[in-house]
Amino acid sequence: MKNLMKMNPRDTVAVALRSIAAGEELTIDGLTLQAAQEIPQGHKIALTGFSSGDIITKYGSPIGHATAPIAAGDWIHTHNIKTNLSGEEEYEYVPDVHPVIYPRRDLTFQGYRRSNGKVGIRNDLFIIPTVGCVNGVAEQMLQEFKAEHPDLGGFDNLTVLKHPYGCSQLGDDHRMTRSILLDAVNHPNAGGVLVFGLGCENNIVSEFRSMLGDYDGSRVKFLVAQEVGNELEAGLVLLEELYEAAANDVREPVPLSELNIGLKCGGSDGFSGITANPLLGAFSDFIISQGGTSVLTEVPEMFGAEKVLMARAESKEVYDDIVSLINNFKQYFLSYGEPVYENPSPGNKAGGISTLEDKSLGCTQKAGSSPVVDVLQYGVKLRKKGLSLLQAPGNDLVAASALAASDCQLVLFTTGRGTPFGSFVPTVKVATNNDLFAKKGHWMDFNAGPLLETPMADVLEEFITYIIAVASGQKTRNEQNEVRELAIFKTGVTL
Repeated sequence: MKNLMKMNPRDTVAVALRSIAAGEELTIDGLTLQAAQEIPQGHKIALTGFSSGDIITKYGSPIGHATAPIAAGDWIHTHNIKTNLSGEEEYEYVPDVHPVIYPRRDLTFQGYRRSNGKVGIRNDLFIIPTVGCVNGVAEQMLQEFKAEHPDLGGFDNLTVLKHPYGCSQLGDDHRMTRSILLDAVNHPNAGGVLVFGLGCENNIVSEFRSMLGDYDGSRVKFLVAQEVGNELEAGLVLLEELYEAAANDVREPVPLSELNIGLKCGGSDGFSGITANPLLGAFSDFIISQGGTSVLTEVPEMFGAEKVLMARAESKEVYDDIVSLINNFKQYFLSYGEPVYENPSPGNKAGGISTLEDKSLGCTQKAGSSPVVDVLQYGVKLRKKGLSLLQAPGNDLVAASALAASDCQLVLFTTGRGTPFGSFVPTVKVATNNDLFAKKGHWMDFNAGPLLETPMADVLEEFITYIIAVASGQKTRNEQNEVRELAIFKTGVTL
């Protein structure tokens, strides 16, 4: 295996593909250099000398500037590189779109067609509390129901979408909570839903119900705890009705054009932009070539790479929406007196990521090369086929929940550090390196580590086969481990 990798011919650094000892002699692209210090796996080594203030380039773009003289062979990390970013920027629409288009293939998955025309990849039963006060009762209700139906009947998973909100919220917080919960009720993976309220909360069930629009009354039931004698018994009766309604649901062949894929990364390392994120980018281009949809979020982790996405806007209107997406999120930081570029995290830094540009340029590899066709606000469902950008923070649980709420039937999640979490839709954890996949096989679903030695086309084909299997019912690790969670974005005061 190679010792070093350059991401772009213009790069002035290379990434260590293994731990490199101080004094070790290395060769890359005809250049021979000696490691001045130990270079941890995933970290950067200087390919040339830098004076203080010189720009350092990776992925063909600046990732920061030197804060001290750096010699060829030196380790480059947070001790001698700093971000170039500060505050808002001026942007200009300069289209630069070169999509990779894959041939159309007659591939299908086994999905559930809904009465409203949507397609689910799971037939899940959701209990959705309108307020956090009933979380405990909802969990007790679900456990009693599972004890009565250990085979789950026509359902694939049974989940309480617990959250702490629904009351004591004002303005945007109240609207965002309500929007995400409405999205969950209307999710294509939902084969049955019990909306469960207390009765005195801000997010009152009667108003919530009126905002749902058209829904199938045999698949969506409502319960208000304060309006019945024994809410547990009343809930079990309604769950039984949902169980009977789903008893005869069956999967049927569905084209890949019906897949909506969420793209997310977390616990990134120096390999994220080399293996797993480019794999998701290739898959995103593939699924879009088949007529499907992918969604990129984590707006703060677009900072430093936003111009790449802006150049891929399919129109001036979409470009303007991307500019607003970026600047509005920067204003969100600034309104709280927080630095816009307080990133990467300690785990990112330990894995070899030094600046936000370094992180963002690797992060946006997940979006492949397709044009951006739409920009979605938080809580808004998908409107177009192709690649969309979605407003949400970088936080893993909040961002993955936002992707699920937008009607992504599954979330593809890359990580170099590992995480056990899962959203309320199947969450495919893709390891960036072989060591993580071997160590945390009970968390991870797919290993992108072989990309260091195996052609992308071969690994992509294996990944396509795996995703079709997941879409057809094969459970992900988070499902097997019974880890399915919901997290809602909060920005304001709590009463």
